[in-house]
Amino acid sequence: MNKLNQIINQYKTDTESVYNTWFIENDQRLKAFRTIRRGVIQVVEDIKNKTFPNDFKGSSLEFVLSCIAEQKQIFVGVAHPFYWKPKLRIPDIYENLNNKIAFGQFLENCINAKSEEQVIKEIVKLDELKIKGLGPAVASILYFLHPTWFPPFNTAILNGFNFLFKDKKKLGSWSEYLKIRETVVETNNKHKADLSNDLGAIAGLCFEIGTQKMLIGNDEYLSEAERTKFEKNILKRQKEIQEEKLAENLHDEMQYHLLKIGVSLGYDVTPASNDKSKSFGGQSFSFISLSKFPELPCDKETHNTIKLIDVLWFRKGTNTIIGAFEVEKSTSIYSGILRLSDLYFSISNGKEVFYIIIPNSREKDVIQQLNRPVIKNSKMLIKYILFSELRENCDAICKFGTDLSIMDKIAKSI
Repeated sequence: MNKLNQIINQYKTDTESVYNTWFIENDQRLKAFRTIRRGVIQVVEDIKNKTFPNDFKGSSLEFVLSCIAEQKQIFVGVAHPFYWKPKLRIPDIYENLNNKIAFGQFLENCINAKSEEQVIKEIVKLDELKIKGLGPAVASILYFLHPTWFPPFNTAILNGFNFLFKDKKKLGSWSEYLKIRETVVETNNKHKADLSNDLGAIAGLCFEIGTQKMLIGNDEYLSEAERTKFEKNILKRQKEIQEEKLAENLHDEMQYHLLKIGVSLGYDVTPASNDKSKSFGGQSFSFISLSKFPELPCDKETHNTIKLIDVLWFRKGTNTIIGAFEVEKSTSIYSGILRLSDLYFSISNGKEVFYIIIPNSREKDVIQQLNRPVIKNSKMLIKYILFSELRENCDAICKFGTDLSIMDKIAKSI
């Protein structure tokens, strides 16, 4: 086994590495691709319609970067390069109309690209414009559009790359990024059987090395300061993983309560398609949910998005949706609203009710999101339920409820 094979094996067998905690075992990662793609399309539409603001805050781009940043440790800080810095006038895609349009066209052409060569041509064209402050941080967006073509990019990934390949590439240059990408893709192709077609796996390896959460080779030569830093990084990672597991357990618990209530009210129920193998309290979701997801009268992409809604209730023996529930813990509430709106604007009969299930601490966040003009101006009614209310009242609702209206006892609306 050569050196790189050993490193990859070490990376994959470490149960706390981002390979295992983010790339392999994180269901939210799969949901994020569709949500982020939808968000990027909205950025393009906003630029086309001249509704994209002169600031990052409150923009559809902020939503996209927030969704990416929620993808655990590897993308922390991904939004920072896009913050509007008024003194420096960077990144210059907010006030400069021509640059804003160029950025929108770049994103649209990348979304629609049929080959990686097309995207590379778009990168070169964008780089030639020399838009101040707009560099390869955009590559993290490209990753969520084309995960098998372009790796994400940040300081930690760069540091890990330089250490792994004994290089001195720099941050902030598209030409440097493309050279890094070439090496990453070539290396990934050689080790694809041990990694993945998805370049997030090898990017995660670089991230682990770059943040010194993974040591390569013999560590007995570390100085005391280096060892202290390494041990602090390991403790930090363990704390993050514990918090993630706690949040995931809460998410599973809320899904279970919703499935249980739906069954008691006489509805057919199903969790998100990628959550069916989950369980809570010894009860497998698959044993109380539909064996097959009903066919819905919508296009395939919308159908796939609706299947990712955390819990759906159907009228018994039909494909008529009665209630739709998104459980949001640490993730973006707006991403859940987007999935519900896909359902509403594609197959709504006007009779179903939409719910966001949130921790008590996030009540202000959900109120802020439900007050967005795009939500308030639609006829779509979204209610919200606090975790504590659902947990405390689940058994009573199962005992005394007869239909969906019982949820009004614990649901709130703005």
